[in-house]
Amino acid sequence: MLFMIDKNISILGSGTMGHSIALTAALAGFSIKVWGNDQHDIERGSKELHRKLGILVAEEVIDESKSKEITERIQFTLSIGKCIQDASFIIEAVPEILDLKQRLYEQLDQRCSMDVILASNTSGLSPTAIASRMKHPERMIVTHFWNPAHLIPLVEVVRGEKTADKTVKKALSLLSEMNKKPIEVKKDILGSIGNRLQYALFREAQHILEIGAATVEEIDAAVRYSIGRRLTVTGPFMTADMGGLDVFHHISDYLFKDLSIAPTSLSTMKTLVAEGKYGQKNGAGFYQWSPEFSEKMNAEREKELIKWLKMDLMI
Repeated sequence: MLFMIDKNISILGSGTMGHSIALTAALAGFSIKVWGNDQHDIERGSKELHRKLGILVAEEVIDESKSKEITERIQFTLSIGKCIQDASFIIEAVPEILDLKQRLYEQLDQRCSMDVILASNTSGLSPTAIASRMKHPERMIVTHFWNPAHLIPLVEVVRGEKTADKTVKKALSLLSEMNKKPIEVKKDILGSIGNRLQYALFREAQHILEIGAATVEEIDAAVRYSIGRRLTVTGPFMTADMGGLDVFHHISDYLFKDLSIAPTSLSTMKTLVAEGKYGQKNGAGFYQWSPEFSEKMNAEREKELIKWLKMDLMI
């Protein structure tokens, strides 16, 4: 069942995810208001949005003639009141601090009419916990966009314990109109689906490194040039079906017992973090991130994701 969605969306937060969600909504024809915490946040978000839009024009995802029309659909503001005025769907993308989100949703619940859906872009916090101070938690839901939101099609729609079916259906309908690939997560579980799968892979990658079976580069290559390519077409269950469940069953029986069950990050990861080596953000991690290498890898990733976006849009 599809709902008629008012194409006025408000986004609270103009940072990495906020401006990228705004761009993907504007590309789909929605009018967007984006709230920024201060003028610096707004200027940074606006600059990044225009940079991303410029790349989409250069890669011929959109015509240059439509670029101005798209940016005109997005309005930045320092006023939450102005941002949420007349909105039918509000997406929150503020920092991942539970108390901050709880206070925000308590306020939104009081200020917004009952037909307004209140959605969080949280990647890990519980929608049940976020909505705990609301009088009407049935209209609160998680819509977890993946970074970069304008290029990754998946959005995980996660129910809280009191989220109404109507809220879920409206969210799924809206996201489909935004040309996303939404999935419903029917239980409020840590990490939803994508992060649980991603971190299961990351834990095993750390384990293989720890036992000295391969280098960081070799482990990354093993994923990039095998399952990384295959999983873009077939997920884990379809891959198993196509490979033969009898084969996957027998391999699971002898391999599962040898896989890592470490309850925390492993020693190399812990050492890097303890030394203040956080990866690309400050120049060193599992890799050395010179400005040139960082620019090269970000450009390569963006180009690859745009190639898939073109296929999704059948350009």
